[in-house]
Amino acid sequence: MTGSGEGWLSDGLDDVMDIGHGLWVPGVDYVAGWREARGVTDRLNRALLGAGFELSAVRAVASTGEGGRGVVRLAGWPEAVDRLARLLEALADGDGGAR
Repeated sequence: MTGSGEGWLSDGLDDVMDIGHGLWVPGVDYVAGWREARGVTDRLNRALLGAGFELSAVRAVASTGEGGRGVVRLAGWPEAVDRLARLLEALADGDGGAR
């Protein structure tokens, strides 16, 4: 795993993970951030389909965080996300990737 200690999962995403912020700030261009995230979610969703996943089971969802920055969230049933995690782990192990 990479990251800085126990907070590796949220590194760089502190503004996104603050569920309580919920208020939109006037003058912030949330649409531009959402558009950027949307382009990436479309690509990831096509890749998920190509790998045999059903988008009703696991999918990428475009969103924005505080300040209007684009965010891509993964939403899915635990079984499908577990399958995706195993696939990514196998790719990392077999290809010398992220490990």
